Amino acid sequence: MPEGPEIRRAADRIEKQIGGRVIEDAWFAFPELASQTDTLIGQRVSAVDTRGKAMLIRFANQKVLYSHNQLYGVWKLHRTDQPPDTKRSLRARLETEGRVASLYSASDISLWDQDTLDQHPFLARLGPDLLSEEVSADDVLARLTMKPFYRRSLGALLLDQGLVAGLGNYLRSEILFFARLHPRKRPADLSTEQQLTLATLIVEITRQAYKLAGVTNTEAWIEQAIASGETRRQWRFAVFERAGLSCHRCGDVIERMSAGSRRLYWCPTCQPA
Repeated sequence: MPEGPEIRRAADRIEKQIGGRVIEDAWFAFPELASQTDTLIGQRVSAVDTRGKAMLIRFANQKVLYSHNQLYGVWKLHRTDQPPDTKRSLRARLETEGRVASLYSASDISLWDQDTLDQHPFLARLGPDLLSEEVSADDVLARLTMKPFYRRSLGALLLDQGLVAGLGNYLRSEILFFARLHPRKRPADLSTEQQLTLATLIVEITRQAYKLAGVTNTEAWIEQAIASGETRRQWRFAVFERAGLSCHRCGDVIERMSAGSRRLYWCPTCQPA
């Protein structure tokens, strides 16, 4: 599943495609949405942003189109006369000035009024979004020490969208590695300095992944990995998907474990239990 940085980058592309333009035609595969197309036609796209892994296309009349790609959904951008060559099922289509944004394969799509959006059952459970909202390391630190999160293992906690929205599997592994923290540690087990370091890295690594299209590794380690023959799938990360390879920092062998029913990569030396 794409994580926050990938969804935010997709939102940027959609905004470049149709943002600031008036919708001339709209189509939805689902009857409950198809009956509302008239509320979008003639409306200007005012913004495209995200909450975690959810996409929010906002219109001038205060309507908001919510969508979640889940595992298979994907937005494709194209000209009206050049539809994409795909066997995927079209779910939604927004057209303006010959430009089209089409959503394929996703099933979690709905149309909301801006003033009721906070009642959405998924959005209502989310913490702040690191890429679409102003969130500081101090903000994240405050959340780490809140009662619902303080005594939970970091391996599980960093997948909880209630902490902050948008973190996922690769970000979890990378954040814990750079913070030198074992996945079974809890915020309650950390010193004040460790808590602040963790909060800072949650913000910084997520934003780096957004800016660099999913790359969370350091420049020096990337050069080292490329020289040793690693593929982009491996060198873009410091530890994720590098099980059996040497740790860039200490040379120990990167291991893989299961945490929160999902794979997690870590260095036994850099992240001692």
